[in-house]
Amino acid sequence: QAQLEESGGGLVEAGGALTLSCRSSASYHTFRDTAVAWFRQAPGKEREFVARITASGDNSFYKDSVKERFLMYRKNAEKTVYMHMINLRPDDTAVYYCATTTGRSTGVEGDYDVWGQGTQVTVFE
Repeated sequence: QAQLEESGGGLVEAGGALTLSCRSSASYHTFRDTAVAWFRQAPGKEREFVARITASGDNSFYKDSVKERFLMYRKNAEKTVYMHMINLRPDDTAVYYCATTTGRSTGVEGDYDVWGQGTQVTVFE
């Protein structure tokens, strides 16, 4: 089974920016057919959907609170998905996970079958 590796998390002041990366070990042909999503889990809270992108990369969808601040895109040749985050807020603090599915792109955690280990994002005032 393919593996996912996230990177790019870190400690950032409110209003700052980070770009998360999610690289897949799947073959190029498999990766280009997978939909990818980012979820996050804040301390003491349930994991929640943040953003998703279709296999083609033509469409991306976002949680309301991150719209116009987060941008998800993919580079299939690199087998990597990125999420550029600007104007970060303390309530964006969480462990961010990427996940993939060869099924339909959704915002439902259970629809994704491959998960990364997560990368910590901490936003301070």
